[in-house]
Amino acid sequence: MIAPLPDALSTSPIADALRPLLPDLSVGAVLGFATGFALKKIGRVALLGLGLLFITVQVLAYFDLVTVNWPRVQALADPLLRQGGEVGGVWVGRVLTANLPFAGAFTAGLLVGLRARG
Repeated sequence: MIAPLPDALSTSPIADALRPLLPDLSVGAVLGFATGFALKKIGRVALLGLGLLFITVQVLAYFDLVTVNWPRVQALADPLLRQGGEVGGVWVGRVLTANLPFAGAFTAGLLVGLRARG
């Protein structure tokens, strides 16, 4: 009978050093995944609302009930969208990871949650 080989990770000093951190890492990853998944769903709802608003405005414009100055709308929206894209992502990341001892695991879980299908 052949004796089973010992698990290399269970006896390594790295595994012994990481063992106390596993609860924080797993909680961080799960919370990050849940947050990413929720942000993805909220983003879809927001895009749905924006699309419905656009359709409503276009229908009203088609029937000459309203007139929309689209170049002016674009001129107003461009600086806000540009600034929001540059500053907003950094702000959201800072808020979501504030005071978390497991920010790395949270961030990894967040990215996986944003990429998850569902």
